[in-house]
Amino acid sequence: MKKKLGFYPGCSLEGTAREYNESVTSLAKLFDIELEAVPDWNCCGASSAHNLNKTLSLALPARVLAQAEKAGMKELLVPCAACSNRLMTTQHELFENPALKKEIEETMGMPLPHPIRILNAIQFIQEYIAPELPNKTVNAFNKKVACYYGCLLVRPHDILQFDRPEDPQSMDDVMKLLGAEPIDWPFKAECCGAGLSLSRSDLIGKLSGKIVSEASERGAEVIIVACPMCHANLDMRRSAINQYTGKKLNIPVIYITQAVGMVCGLSEKDTGIGRHFVKVD
Repeated sequence: MKKKLGFYPGCSLEGTAREYNESVTSLAKLFDIELEAVPDWNCCGASSAHNLNKTLSLALPARVLAQAEKAGMKELLVPCAACSNRLMTTQHELFENPALKKEIEETMGMPLPHPIRILNAIQFIQEYIAPELPNKTVNAFNKKVACYYGCLLVRPHDILQFDRPEDPQSMDDVMKLLGAEPIDWPFKAECCGAGLSLSRSDLIGKLSGKIVSEASERGAEVIIVACPMCHANLDMRRSAINQYTGKKLNIPVIYITQAVGMVCGLSEKDTGIGRHFVKVD
């Protein structure tokens, strides 16, 4: 029987991170999982709403959750780390504060009766993909990898309850299943500069440069991520990174779903692996 999951792509997966979307949906199809998009979904406000307007920052993700709940979804796959963080944080805040929940429900004109289980990309792989991997594996991922989690997958820990905030291991465990060798390094959860990518590219060069340089110096052949913003900063801003480090760093950056897809024999088109700024060999 085909497994079915609610799916919130968010803005990035339909724009700058379309290759992430391609790899997620191709994996789901390969493993006989039906992804049902949240009806009439909207932006969750992850980019800036929480810095501008408190009510809006809660109403935007709350409406996504309300739409998913209305459609009968019990589990919701949210691959973007920023989106999953906003949805989980909002859900926690609203169900911990009934008065605030009522205010937000009135603001968006919709009820939010029950909490929904939200899965990030790594949890999706661990629970729905990993058990069937032995039957789908075509080639092992025989590379040394630097698993980069960034800020939003593991923090705030008290709310997300996902992995260790300082030395997370879940992505490393998935890559080991694929035959890769994850390196031990101290930059797993350091900030890449996040949303300052456009306004302060100089800071992105410095923060992301330290991450890329450290991964390369420790022998990693590829950096693995699960966040569109992290990918954009480490991949798209490579010229700023090279300028800061004074080196030409060619180490590629790929999504964990792309790594799984490659191991399972999915094509370049299916994984979107050819869309990156730093060429993936």
